[in-house]
Amino acid sequence: MPFQQGSARTRQRTVLLVGIVVLLAALVLAVVLASVLTHEKQEVSPQMLKWKDRGTTKNLQELVLGRCYNYVTARYPELGDKDCLKIWESLKHAFIYKNPCNITSEDYQPLMELASHPIPCNKSLFWSKTNDLAHRYTKSNQNFLTLEDTLLGYMADRVSWCGDPSAPGINYESCPKRSECESNPSSVFWKMASKMFAEAACGVVQVMLNGSIEAGAFRSSSIFGSIEIFNLNPDKVSAVHIWLMHDLGGPQSESCSGHSIKRLKSILEERNFKITCEDNYR
Repeated sequence: MPFQQGSARTRQRTVLLVGIVVLLAALVLAVVLASVLTHEKQEVSPQMLKWKDRGTTKNLQELVLGRCYNYVTARYPELGDKDCLKIWESLKHAFIYKNPCNITSEDYQPLMELASHPIPCNKSLFWSKTNDLAHRYTKSNQNFLTLEDTLLGYMADRVSWCGDPSAPGINYESCPKRSECESNPSSVFWKMASKMFAEAACGVVQVMLNGSIEAGAFRSSSIFGSIEIFNLNPDKVSAVHIWLMHDLGGPQSESCSGHSIKRLKSILEERNFKITCEDNYR
């Protein structure tokens, strides 16, 4: 009997030891698998990439909401029926938790519909490489509106945003430039907003270009040259006035008879627009 009891205890210890070994092996395997899966996830997550552009603007929600409320209450009270909270939510849903290189026009469609508003005829001012001058002009002269003077442009001007599939869904560290990926949140937004701004133009429209740029005042690759010019409606727009501006003290690389302006005029003429061009419009 003592011998049988000793054998039983030995068997119990053996079973217990085997169980412990199996449990330890399972734990080690689980840790290894978790490590591999985490490593793979980190490799593919856009959050692990360091993009070249600045990250999402801090306090983005407060900034966008503040600008929206200011626009529809102080600047253009006739737009008071705009729902700024819905506008913010539609902007957020366009990019949050999404790969910042895989944004589509469909993502922004609800925002465009919520924030759009009519542009009075003869007031549209387009610009390329004349950002500061164009906006100093519209601030002092209420007769003209740039895209950045519309609700959409006003909310987004000099603001940055992009998402990430990983929590918290927004990347505050960096966002991709257009050169890194075409379908990034900023590029897709401004292309859609620019297209809508051009489609809304009517009457006489103005275009302010920079004649001090050596490569030419009109560039086919610019937003104006690739999007806005082709979305002006000849049935609504009666004429296009080109203002060719030169930097103060800078070179006068091109005039209204220059090579790139001739190319611009040719495109506009093909689309049946009347054209005028003025050097250094004052």
